Amino acid sequence: MSEAEETSTSAFAYANFRHYAAARFLTTVAVQMQSVAIGWQIYEATGNPLDLGFIGLAQFLPFVVLVLPAGQVADRINRKLIMSLCFGVETLCALLLLARSLAEVNAVWPVFAVLVLFGSARAFAMPASQAITPNLVPRIAFPGAVALNSSLSHVATIAGPALGGLLYVFGPEVVYSLVSVILGTAVLLMQRVRVPAIVPSAEPAKRQALLAGLRFVRARPVILGAISLDLFAVLFGGAVALLPAFARDTLATGPEGLGLLRTAPAIGAGTTAALLVFRPIVRNVGRWLFAGVAVFGIAIVVFGLSKSFLLSMLALITMGAGDMVSVYIRHMLIQLETPDAIRGRVSAVSSVFIGASNELGEFESGVTAAWWGIVPAAVVGGTTTLVITILWSRLFPSLWTMTEFPDSVQDDYNDPQSE
Repeated sequence: MSEAEETSTSAFAYANFRHYAAARFLTTVAVQMQSVAIGWQIYEATGNPLDLGFIGLAQFLPFVVLVLPAGQVADRINRKLIMSLCFGVETLCALLLLARSLAEVNAVWPVFAVLVLFGSARAFAMPASQAITPNLVPRIAFPGAVALNSSLSHVATIAGPALGGLLYVFGPEVVYSLVSVILGTAVLLMQRVRVPAIVPSAEPAKRQALLAGLRFVRARPVILGAISLDLFAVLFGGAVALLPAFARDTLATGPEGLGLLRTAPAIGAGTTAALLVFRPIVRNVGRWLFAGVAVFGIAIVVFGLSKSFLLSMLALITMGAGDMVSVYIRHMLIQLETPDAIRGRVSAVSSVFIGASNELGEFESGVTAAWWGIVPAAVVGGTTTLVITILWSRLFPSLWTMTEFPDSVQDDYNDPQSE
């Protein structure tokens, strides 16, 4: 790394970060395109919102089983290699979905089987992806790297669903074919990333070391509060899983409309992330976190009650903006509070919470929609998110009153229970 690079505050000044960010961006675009195609195919085939919930459950079950071991792997094996292999498995999943569409298979169970494989790959990719960023840029550029990662992710989440919805008009085969090409390109980009050699943890690969990330999080109320707030807020606010049903049954639109609806949260999140690049949150961190989650919950309620496509879009944009604030703060807290030797396992714990909130939240939304209907499910979910926000501000007062981020990453870590 050159002297100019070492002193630059811009994450894009570092070639390794650029390659990694590009690969991550392409992967997110591809996965979002694929999600639109899967959601529309499944709901068109069955018309049952519960099946939309099964999409999330199929990804969550392998994820929750594998993600803690995956965190330990991320602390012992080259994180670039892990991500490359995971992107390769995701490419295989897209090819399998393409084969099913070309064979005109009507049964939906093969899709759920592919999603189990996809969830397994995601379990290993998430801890490695979260833990690798501090290895690519110096401390001075890290806050910008977090914001840029989030901004690019949400730009991809804007482009991916819109592109997937438009291309679906020509057939799901077109979507899955392009997804396969994009994911293959991401694999090649990751090969250009150079990261420092992992210094394996001195802890033996046993149960105590596997659970070190859980102990670390439990011992730090600020981190535990931040990630558990996200877990329960998004768990009950998973209205995005019901978008195919809202698009077809409430808003009377097609797959292209569904694509636009799926882009809306990312528009709000991407715009907010771009603002955070230039005006990062440095004061009243805790209050900003809770405010973001509260806005998220209110927007879900509005979306659930809306009968207008435009109002629904605005509600989803607002939801994405609120979510981005909480994601930014949570990621900063985790990475700045965690030593590199255990960062993979702590990221794995965070990934469990994120995965539970997203995929399990999709399943929860599908179940409640099957019981009560899609509108009551969304309204109750958003209201529950608001209740949880108030409750968590009382359960974790240190998070509520937190004013600033930690000054620097901790360099040492010793887990006494693993000795």
